Amino acid sequence: MPADDLPTTPLVGRTRELHQLTALLGLGADPRGSAVVLGGDAGVGKTRLLGALRSEALDTGWQVLMGHCLDFGDSALPYLPFSEVFGRLDAARPGLLQDLLEAHPAVSRLQPGRRMLAHSGSGSSRGGAPGVASTDEALARGELFEGVHSALTRMAGTAPVLLVVEDAHWADRSTCDLLSFLFARGFETPVSVVVSYRSDDLHRRHPLRARLAEWGRMQRVTRMGLEALSDAEVRSLIHAVHPGRLAERDVDEIVARADGNAFFAEELLGARDLGPASLPTELTDLLLVRLDRLGEEGRAVVRAAACSGRTVSHALLAQVVDLPPTALDAGLREAVDAHVLVTLDDDSYAFRHALLAEAVHDDLLPGERTRLHAAYVAALVQGRARGTAAELARHARAAHDLPTSATAAVEAGDDAMAVGGPDEAARHYQHALEVLADPEVATALDVDVVDLTLRAADALMVAGQLPRSAGLLRDQLGHLGERIGAAQRAQLLIALGTVSLLTDDAPVNPLDVVSEALELVPPGPSALRAKALSVRARVLDDRARFDEAARFAQEAFDMADQVQAASVRVEAATTLGRLKELSGDPQGSVVALTQVVDQARGTGDHIALIRALHQLGGARLELGDAAAAHQVYLEAHALALRHGRRWAPYGFDSRVLAGLTAYAIGDWHTVDTLTDTTGQAPPPQAEMLVGTLRLLVLAGRGDPDGPAALQRVRPGWRSDGWAAIIGTGAAIDLLGDAGDLEGATAALVDGASTVQRLWDLPVFQAQVRLGALLTGHLATHAARAGSVERTALLARGDELLTTAEEVVATVEGVGRPYGPEGRAWLSRIRAEHLRLCWTGGSGTSDDAAMVQAWEETVTGFEQLGHLFEAARSRARLAALLRAHGDVSGAEEVAAPAHAVALRLGATPLLTELEAAAPRRGRATQAAGGAPPQLTPREAEVLALVAEGRTNGEISRRLFISTKTVSVHVSNILAKLGASGRTEAAAVARRTGLLR
Repeated sequence: MPADDLPTTPLVGRTRELHQLTALLGLGADPRGSAVVLGGDAGVGKTRLLGALRSEALDTGWQVLMGHCLDFGDSALPYLPFSEVFGRLDAARPGLLQDLLEAHPAVSRLQPGRRMLAHSGSGSSRGGAPGVASTDEALARGELFEGVHSALTRMAGTAPVLLVVEDAHWADRSTCDLLSFLFARGFETPVSVVVSYRSDDLHRRHPLRARLAEWGRMQRVTRMGLEALSDAEVRSLIHAVHPGRLAERDVDEIVARADGNAFFAEELLGARDLGPASLPTELTDLLLVRLDRLGEEGRAVVRAAACSGRTVSHALLAQVVDLPPTALDAGLREAVDAHVLVTLDDDSYAFRHALLAEAVHDDLLPGERTRLHAAYVAALVQGRARGTAAELARHARAAHDLPTSATAAVEAGDDAMAVGGPDEAARHYQHALEVLADPEVATALDVDVVDLTLRAADALMVAGQLPRSAGLLRDQLGHLGERIGAAQRAQLLIALGTVSLLTDDAPVNPLDVVSEALELVPPGPSALRAKALSVRARVLDDRARFDEAARFAQEAFDMADQVQAASVRVEAATTLGRLKELSGDPQGSVVALTQVVDQARGTGDHIALIRALHQLGGARLELGDAAAAHQVYLEAHALALRHGRRWAPYGFDSRVLAGLTAYAIGDWHTVDTLTDTTGQAPPPQAEMLVGTLRLLVLAGRGDPDGPAALQRVRPGWRSDGWAAIIGTGAAIDLLGDAGDLEGATAALVDGASTVQRLWDLPVFQAQVRLGALLTGHLATHAARAGSVERTALLARGDELLTTAEEVVATVEGVGRPYGPEGRAWLSRIRAEHLRLCWTGGSGTSDDAAMVQAWEETVTGFEQLGHLFEAARSRARLAALLRAHGDVSGAEEVAAPAHAVALRLGATPLLTELEAAAPRRGRATQAAGGAPPQLTPREAEVLALVAEGRTNGEISRRLFISTKTVSVHVSNILAKLGASGRTEAAAVARRTGLLR
């Protein structure tokens, strides 16, 4: 096969099948002849697999001959693939072909340009059993068959031969006869034959079916089926083909629609700009070819089934299709035989591929589509067949039956929320609201629009779509206007205030909104007023007006207790417990919130329990107990998953906080797990925040994917202060480790200004941590900078320290204590500033003061349980001790840091430690204790390194650049403490990283 004929898409998810093929065909050290017949649906990846097989064969010294059958209908040229084989051999190796022709003249009849017209009975018709031939024709065929067999045998005398014949479902009868001859005769020399065909093209009367049965009975032939790719494999294919990273929701949609078909996945990927539900024209045409093969009854059945979606029950289809039972059965039989539909165990049918249903439905005429959907509505409403509210809503919407679609959509939304499907519920609720915007429909239906709006807004919030939830509530407040009463307007305002409180870039001021709601609610005790008071307390808490917040929270608690509004009571109690922490009593906060958690468990209120656990985790973290906080956050996250609230506030926040605490306590594998959104379809803001969290471990490991990941998530920080804080620290390390000090400085400036703008604060506590990180990079760079640059670095470090001291003064000025984490980072920036003065040569450094500052920093982070920052602080203390001649002290300080860095796979820290306190017996130390952590990509690279692959071979195998491979190899060597690739493989095997 020429290079131009090779598939350009990478082979993904077919390693097992490739190994199976190479083993069956004898492509190993001991070549032997064999035969495989490979079947699979169109687009599933047969050609890619055979292309990889060709490459493997060529790499092991085999000669490869490839021929293709083409769809010429009943006019197929006999022996077309063999004519192609020998024609290409003539072009590539004319001398070899001439030798073969001289020895086997009959083969010359297969050369292009020398083909003879096929006579009656020559076998030009497709597939099937051989026709009756004359004696002369039989002799001629016998000579040809013997000639081809002998030619292949002769070729294999110099090197093994692999013959590949593709698309045998289009093969003429003569080609099938010749293949049968070769299979039956076999070869004494190493000649292997592979024949591929489309299994979905083989209807019951297809002539190849009999051939396959015949070949399957032959001892030398193995039949092999190529199944659809798994979802994970389709996802890998998408990422390999697409140069940039797609949103996980877009990937999920392509995976779902492609249904394991590689070709369909690529077509959908290429057509994603057409819209989420669009099909490329070429793909549509390819799919609809199957419909053209059916008769009128078959087409009627398939068109009706397409309106149901991927599957339809026989009972429902029988009510919709306007055919008598015998004609319906005939049409169904035809559709099943043609591989358009398949039967299921529950007396229903499914399209062989989901995209086929889409293509058929899109191809319906407008009136035809409306009539069919109306027939479904009638069948479901009249109870002539069973179906769900979601099905009824969809059919009614397509049939333009607005009242039915609205009422069914409300029920479908409730059903979706009950099973943890907030995205689907929100779509149903919003459709109902759209329909009810028509006054005539609203008058005809008894639907509470305010209640429906609250349900829709809640579904959007639970789905993580906070801006859309707020937007819906604002729109409905404006649309309903004076048509609703004060109490209903207050309900909408309270909901809007709650959502806006949880969104940094909310379009309204939540305090103003909740204040308006309180004015609308009568002053007497009521559940609605208690809720308004509770939300106002939360808003005041968010605005750092703690005394007012406590007063409103207590009032809400007392009123909720009085009117027996249990959920509001727990909400207010949670706010009061949190305020104890903010007023300087974190231990009292833990006690109070623990009581709230126990109460919420007793009532079964999982929403209140998730928020209470979230707040309890924060109180434990404020006490400096990151490990305990981590467990609390994990429980809240698990509870959110169990109740279908994966992306909802507090549940999703707990997931992120569980990741942050896992990062701190050195459990970076858990960070990997928590930041893996594969198959989860996160909303954009959540995907950005999870990606930002992942930056921490990418930076800590020195992962080469870090810079690209930073560019993907950074734009989202403009609207999320929390993401800006998390991400800015990682960005400072990523850019600083790369030597881009200006970029690191700009990251801090941008991050700080974003938080100040979104949170309306002049300073915020995280500025101390961010300043400490940047000052550390300034100090490292100052050691090799020129005098002019050192002066600028020193000035910048002074500014960062001044800002940090201002933050501390501000926090203490409002009566808030500075907790263990804050004190550790304050010690760190002071120590980093002293190191900057030392490396920058300011002449103001005091060696004893520096050592004491770094010892205090190490102690602070170790008491906090922040393993990575404690190890990084130890590295800098060790460097300081070594520089002042205390080598043994440096080694003693650095040893625990080495162990942590190796276990975490923290390459930049390992590099820093090597300079501060070089280890003796590197590989031995690396092998001792727990093996170092490798990223999934590093593990893949290591396995290929152990196989002896070069960087270029690894890059081609993993579809990454050679430069990226080189970075991964360097990181692996550092983590394993190995001096070279061979030693790295040996260490990996010894430590269990390789089996």
